[in-house]
Amino acid sequence: MAIENKPGDVFDTVFSQNDSLERSLQHDYDTARSRVFKIIVIGDSNVGKTCLTYRFCGGTFLKNPEATIGVDFRERTLELDGESIKLQIWDTAGQERFRKSMVEHYYRSVHAVVFVYDVTSLLSFQSIPEWIEECSRHCVGPLVPRIMVGNKCDLRDRREVPTSRAQCLADSYNFPLFETSAKDPGEQEHVDSIFLTLAYRLKSHKPLRLKQLSESGVGQQWNQREHEEASCLC
Repeated sequence: MAIENKPGDVFDTVFSQNDSLERSLQHDYDTARSRVFKIIVIGDSNVGKTCLTYRFCGGTFLKNPEATIGVDFRERTLELDGESIKLQIWDTAGQERFRKSMVEHYYRSVHAVVFVYDVTSLLSFQSIPEWIEECSRHCVGPLVPRIMVGNKCDLRDRREVPTSRAQCLADSYNFPLFETSAKDPGEQEHVDSIFLTLAYRLKSHKPLRLKQLSESGVGQQWNQREHEEASCLC
């Protein structure tokens, strides 16, 4: 049985500052006792990647989000079958000009990948194979779990991508397919189920340990994979 955080319980970003020493110590303790998994969310610009991660990590919809520049990540801790699992959700830029300098960084040591398209944009759906190919070029091994997500299902009158067509593409790659709306509060449990699906699949894997970057680095860096499944197979 999965016991999830209430919205807002654990919602940190890589650039946030703890507002007290007590919170900082608690955060360090929670990190030390949790198994940590890195999940990247990729897809074209304006498909709702940032809103999707906000809905999962914070339980809210982010109105008027600005374009992600480079990469940002958010965290949520789950308790699965009595074990603490921390998911680091990396929200990546969809625009090429924002991605060039960071692409190697956010593909490094990834545990799972979420491909997002907009059901009201056929072009964003047609780009999914290109994103899948990019993963392969950056040595994301075939055993790394991947899922496809069609976002903005609340815009029913504007749908351009039929579920049947999306299912055919997902089946061709052997990916699970989810359709949801990050905007609709009624879809909270559905959004949660997307990441819970990955969390349960990752639970049996050996997680990486985090180490701090030097002052010139950004955020946190991952050690090299030690598990055979995580090695580059390309």
